[in-house]
Amino acid sequence: MILHGNVRGGARDLALHLMKEENDHVELHELRGFACGDLMGALNEAHAVSRGTRCKQFLFSVSLSPPPEEKVGVAVFETAVGRIEDRLGLTGQPRAVVFHEKDGRRHCHAVWSRIDVAEMKAVPLPFTKRALREISRDVFMEQGWTLPRGLMNSQERDPRNFTHAQWQQAKRLGKDPRAIETALRDCWAVSDSRAAFTQALQERGYALARGDRRGVVAVDHRGEVFAVSKWVGIKAKDVRAKLSDTDGLPSVDAARRKFAQDMAAHLRDLDAAQQKTDAARRTTLDSRRAEMVQRHRRDRAKLGEIQDKRREEETRARQARFSKGLRGLFDVVTGTRKRIKARNEIEALESFRRDRREKDDLVFRQVSERRSLHRRMERLKKLQARRQTALRRDIAQYDEIRQEERETFAHKEPALDMGP
Repeated sequence: MILHGNVRGGARDLALHLMKEENDHVELHELRGFACGDLMGALNEAHAVSRGTRCKQFLFSVSLSPPPEEKVGVAVFETAVGRIEDRLGLTGQPRAVVFHEKDGRRHCHAVWSRIDVAEMKAVPLPFTKRALREISRDVFMEQGWTLPRGLMNSQERDPRNFTHAQWQQAKRLGKDPRAIETALRDCWAVSDSRAAFTQALQERGYALARGDRRGVVAVDHRGEVFAVSKWVGIKAKDVRAKLSDTDGLPSVDAARRKFAQDMAAHLRDLDAAQQKTDAARRTTLDSRRAEMVQRHRRDRAKLGEIQDKRREEETRARQARFSKGLRGLFDVVTGTRKRIKARNEIEALESFRRDRREKDDLVFRQVSERRSLHRRMERLKKLQARRQTALRRDIAQYDEIRQEERETFAHKEPALDMGP
């Protein structure tokens, strides 16, 4: 399992963090060597002891995270905690162990007091990162888990923020030239005037504009410019003849600004609508998760009650094996009491292991159920992030285009007639 450790102070903050309710389940598994019976009191006790020394970072905290898909019993965590303790010279130091379950996975936190009360000084902890890496590697190999590279949780790079040139290139590659040619030729064929041609282009996502050297061009929503004569396959003079007064057409820059303004506004509307839909989906899944967590807590409480009742009955049954009075004294002399005690201890240990297996099995089933829901929530989150990133990137690009055009061409342009 992945082990991350650090020396630290802040007893209260750490206790609040370890017991916070945002986890699906929190279990204080062990408190050893403290007078207090709760985590907050125990860590504050460690702080009070440290006041007799100069040590400011009087705690050593380790998180133990197994592979998410593995079913890891309590014994495996306890073995790893014991190894950490032995390897770092923390044997016998006051210790707390807390289990967390969240997002379909179970992990563990162990906290030691570094203050050696006999010496009234902190236990030195050099090279903890290397030691934890070696222990982690050993646990992975013993359990037969796939060993991660470097035994570290890597974070995926965020593939956002394409440059303007990259964005334009990607958009161009996604457009079939034959589709452009067909669209412009169809618009030309069904038009008998400038107004008709403008309307036909507008319906297909183009605007008619005045290009350089008195040429006539079509501008698409990305700001790409297409010479009408070239794409339609006719002479420039025939284009001017059919469209008559081309001087009255808006410039390419004005067309780009208009498209950028309209597209940015439309994409913002889409973004707002998508966020509303996504929020509704997240609310539904959060409600399902909350209901599942409460149901799991009830199941665990029920199992605990059953085990407590059974443990009491079994304890009474074992105690009933001991004879009382003279018969009991006779059993002591003959060794019968000793044999009964040994048998009781074996049965008590077997009962303890049975109860732990039952609890582990319940935890495994519940973690698997929550993991399935968590995967769905993660898929939705990633899909929402991709959609939002794509929309907002395009909005930013259109805003950038509009700003660039405004700054570069400060002179007044004729208004672009985009139709009714």
